[in-house]
Amino acid sequence: MTEGVGSQENAPSPLALLDMISGAWMSQAIFVAARLGIADRLADGPRTSDELAASVGAHADALYRLLRGLVSLGLCRESDGRVFELTPLGGWLRTDGARSLRAWALFWGEALWPAWGTLLHAVKTGQSVRPLASRTKGFEDLAFKPEASKTFNDAMTGIARLIAASLIKAYSFSGIHRLVDVGGGSGELLAAILRAYPSLRGVLFDLPHVVQSAGAHLQAAGVADRCEIAGGSFLDGVPEGGDAYCLKSVIHDWDDHRSQTILERCRRVLPPEGRLLVIERVLPEAIGACAEHRGAAASDLNMLVAIGGRERTEAEYRTLLGSAGFALTRTMPIAAYYSVIEATPIDR
Repeated sequence: MTEGVGSQENAPSPLALLDMISGAWMSQAIFVAARLGIADRLADGPRTSDELAASVGAHADALYRLLRGLVSLGLCRESDGRVFELTPLGGWLRTDGARSLRAWALFWGEALWPAWGTLLHAVKTGQSVRPLASRTKGFEDLAFKPEASKTFNDAMTGIARLIAASLIKAYSFSGIHRLVDVGGGSGELLAAILRAYPSLRGVLFDLPHVVQSAGAHLQAAGVADRCEIAGGSFLDGVPEGGDAYCLKSVIHDWDDHRSQTILERCRRVLPPEGRLLVIERVLPEAIGACAEHRGAAASDLNMLVAIGGRERTEAEYRTLLGSAGFALTRTMPIAAYYSVIEATPIDR
């Protein structure tokens, strides 16, 4: 066998690349299914495509074609008579699911979808079009867009639910008396931690328009009596009095300069024996062709085009934390490719 023949026989199939090139259809198909509430309509049992079309106000044949696409993704199954039923995977798109990702699908399909069309511009210039926030310091702009704000906050709540149990299992909050969740949204993650540690008290801190409805969420979680709510911008300062500060999916939204500012605000109020917990995806030092690395790389590019932030390696976090007066003490992987980065104050 000649070298040329062997190399052709062992070459990867171009079909794999074709699937990647056309992969955007999956995001939009899932978004449309989420927007139409297909999973909710199928929650009580199988229905025909015509029944579904009538209930969601869609063209019957077009919806049938969408449903076939969802079948190919494993989100539902088809049986004789164009009858469709929900699969366990598709159940994650239910609005009332315990760990629903429907809001995340809506967020991707509406807010992030247009941003990815600007990737060439972002790569050539290093600049984001910042479609999610642009007028002031960042996410404050969402205060003027109630529907977009709700979708964004619900999407972040969905991710918090996804990682909460893993976080509590992996990391011990023992010895912490007052935990301040900086940029904590509706309080989903903080509530889970407070439920797991009955002696712990918390402070939920986020922009005023974000936390204005958090009280009901904390009440429903049974932790409202142990959790204060404070509104403000972490670029200006964070509440005092915590012996631990948590930032989940905050630092990756910002460039190094703004990230250092946020971390310095926490350092300013954290006691010498306090702890800082940064919960983010951590980029590997060398990217490989696997699902975990692909997710991290995709998230990094998403930060580039959508908001002007970035994902970072552990070494980059160590440097960034050091610039704000912290020493990185350990990094612990948790669910959904996230990690807990623990840091403690140091003198600079």
